[in-house]
Amino acid sequence: MVQKTYFKTKDYCKVKFAFKPENAETVEILGLNSDWENAVLMSRKKDGTFSADVNLPKDSKHEFKYRVNETEWINDPEADGLEPNIYGSTNSVISI
Repeated sequence: MVQKTYFKTKDYCKVKFAFKPENAETVEILGLNSDWENAVLMSRKKDGTFSADVNLPKDSKHEFKYRVNETEWINDPEADGLEPNIYGSTNSVISI
């Protein structure tokens, strides 16, 4: 799930990412703000869902992927779209 909260007086949007992969110990978000090096670590909830809140600039577009257990790269099925990447697969896209 990707939930966007816009503020009239702010130049950013608060985005809540929630993702529930099977057999996951850790989930990170990579690629936001074109940063594929510094991951956003998601917090694990009791029901097995991982979530994180991120502020992203308004009028922007970001490619991202989830990295599960530090090895498996997964797209968000509820993202705004998909973009091809240099590895022959796709990245999730969020438009703010």
